[in-house]
Amino acid sequence: MCSVLQFPRSTFYYEAKCKEDESPLRNTIKEIFLASRRNYGTRKIKAVLKKEGKQISRRRIGRIMKELGLVSNYTVAQYKVPKKPTNEERVSNQVARQFNNREYLEVVVSDLTYVRVAGRWNYVCLITDLHNREFIGYSAGPNKDPRLVYQAFASIRPGLQKIRIFHTDRGNEFKNNAMDGLLETFGIQRSLSHKGCPYDNAVAEAAFKIFKTEFVYQNTFRTLEELKLGLADYVHWYNHIRIHSSLEYRTPVEYRLSDLKKTV
Repeated sequence: MCSVLQFPRSTFYYEAKCKEDESPLRNTIKEIFLASRRNYGTRKIKAVLKKEGKQISRRRIGRIMKELGLVSNYTVAQYKVPKKPTNEERVSNQVARQFNNREYLEVVVSDLTYVRVAGRWNYVCLITDLHNREFIGYSAGPNKDPRLVYQAFASIRPGLQKIRIFHTDRGNEFKNNAMDGLLETFGIQRSLSHKGCPYDNAVAEAAFKIFKTEFVYQNTFRTLEELKLGLADYVHWYNHIRIHSSLEYRTPVEYRLSDLKKTV
């Protein structure tokens, strides 16, 4: 029609674009961004909009985010964790970097990280299921020790006997008589990364990068109790509300439930 009327197509698209009211879309993008706790970028916002039946390009979403001053937390520089002491147990790496396509509770991985509370270091332990990257266990405390790992196991709701393999790096905090007894009691096999090789526990490392960016760097904790309350709230949000690109833009709980339905 533009050709018949000898009207430049660029002018037509420019006029059409100028006349479009973006206010509803801008408000929706802002709501999605804030609901994500300022963590979602253009890719995940596009996925949420698609679920709502709206096909919006990432370029357009990016332009609107820039105009609204919406900057993802992932632009923040990451903190470099210092080296941890290691144990020399002769335990093999049963996971062998095969992190994907694992069954529910077939392999769980864990690690610890540092959180500043009232000017002092406190610590968080997270236990992640490789099946759907869900945080199934967590704990926080003043000391980086085996007791913290034991408390994280105590918070796991599914029966511990369902877990087949527990994989970590060679930090000494994962080794003590209580942990050995727990793993033996519930028939959980042990798997350790090779010494000095963080790639062997890459999923746990990646989970903590997300955790630090989305939770730790965005909050200030005056007491350990504040940290514990905030941690519980974040874990619930992470498992039930936060969508994951590796899970086809579903939450870990959505992915787990949909996968269980397939096996029924």
